[in-house]
Amino acid sequence: MKLVIASNNKGKIREYKQLLEPLGYEVISQSEAGIDLNVEETGSTFAENSALKARAAYKLCGCAVLADDSGLEIDALNGEPGVYSARYGGLDSDAERTALVLDRLKNVPNDKRGANFTCTIHFIKTNGEEIAVEGKVFGKIGYEPVGENGFGYDPIFMYGDKSFAQVDPETKNSVSHRANALKKLIGALKSDN
Repeated sequence: MKLVIASNNKGKIREYKQLLEPLGYEVISQSEAGIDLNVEETGSTFAENSALKARAAYKLCGCAVLADDSGLEIDALNGEPGVYSARYGGLDSDAERTALVLDRLKNVPNDKRGANFTCTIHFIKTNGEEIAVEGKVFGKIGYEPVGENGFGYDPIFMYGDKSFAQVDPETKNSVSHRANALKKLIGALKSDN
C-alpha cells in the first residue's frame, strides 16, 4: 500500500521507510508522488499543523499520507520556541536561532534549563480514517553548541551528558521525539491489522 510522506526531507523519509515498510507500506516523498505542497502552518499547536499538512496531501493524492510537526519547548521560556521553532525570532538560520535561545537563557541556572522536543504525527489511511500521535524526549539546554551531528537545536539540547548533536544516530533515532511518536503510530497501525 502506497504511503506519501508530506515532506521532502531525505533523512525523515529514510527513517519512515525503515520503520513503516515492514508493515507493508511503500513509503514515498511528496515530490515522488508528484505533489507540490507548501502548507502554511497556521495552527497554534504541533497537532494542528501536522493535521493541516496531512489533510492537504490527502486531498491531492487520495492515498495513505503521513505528516509531522515538531519543535523545541523550553521550560524557562514558557514553552518557546514551540511551534515557531523553525522560524524563531524571525531568524533564517539554525545557528542564529540557537544563539537567540542561548542569549535568552544566559542568566538561567542549570536546574531551570529543562526542555523537551515534541513531535506530532498525523496519519490518514487510504479510507480517510485519521490517527494522531505525539512523542517527546526530555533534556535540558546547554550553555554552548557542541557536536557535529544533527541539525536545528540539536547542538544545545542535552540528553544526559551529551548534546543531540554528539550522540550517535542510532541512539538518537531510538530515543528521539520522532522515534517515540512513530512507536505509538506503529502500535496503533498494528492493532488495526
